[in-house]
Amino acid sequence: MEVRASTKHLSISAQKLRLVCDQVRGMDAEQALTVLTYMPQKGADLVGKTLTSALANAENNFDLNRDALFVATIFADEGPSLKRMKAGARGRYKPRVRRTSHLTVVLAEREES
Repeated sequence: MEVRASTKHLSISAQKLRLVCDQVRGMDAEQALTVLTYMPQKGADLVGKTLTSALANAENNFDLNRDALFVATIFADEGPSLKRMKAGARGRYKPRVRRTSHLTVVLAEREES
């Protein structure tokens, strides 16, 4: 059984979010939440919220046990970019690109052996 949760239009670049995703991929869900709590990156809070949402989906919608779940797949894709401008010297302008990202977390049950 797989449970997924996604968050779209996060105001952080996908490149920065992938650094956090790589740290928790394959971990138990509860252990991943603990690790994310103590990480200093902005993306850690965003991944933690999405992971909490996926855990809530598993418990409420599918009656799964929290302790048996692990992070099977987690990835960050690029979202739409906002093109802005800032005034530069001599009447020119400097382009600013505000990047966004889409985060997807998939939890799965550990096989009992």
